[in-house]
Amino acid sequence: MDALTVLASAAFGSTVYLTTFSAVTWLNQLASRIKVVGLVVIGMVLCAVIGVVAYASQSVTVGFIVGAGITPPVHRWILQRRRHVASS
Repeated sequence: MDALTVLASAAFGSTVYLTTFSAVTWLNQLASRIKVVGLVVIGMVLCAVIGVVAYASQSVTVGFIVGAGITPPVHRWILQRRRHVASS
C-alpha cells in the first residue's frame, strides 16, 4: 500500500464530505421541490464517486474511507470550538 496515495485519497475523501455537507446545508434553505432534485443529484454524484474509488486500488479505497470517516468528528469539533471562542 502506497502511503502517499492513502494520504491523497484521505484528503479527497475529506473534500467530498465537506463539499457534500455544504451543498446539503445550502439546499435545506431552498424550496422543497428544488431541495429534492438537488439531493437526488448529489446522491447520484456520490454514487459515481464511490464507484470510481471502489474500482481503484486498495490504497485509494482505504485512504478515501479514512478521510471521509475522520472528517465529520473533526468538523464538529471545529464548529463547537468556534462557538465557544465566539461566546467568551
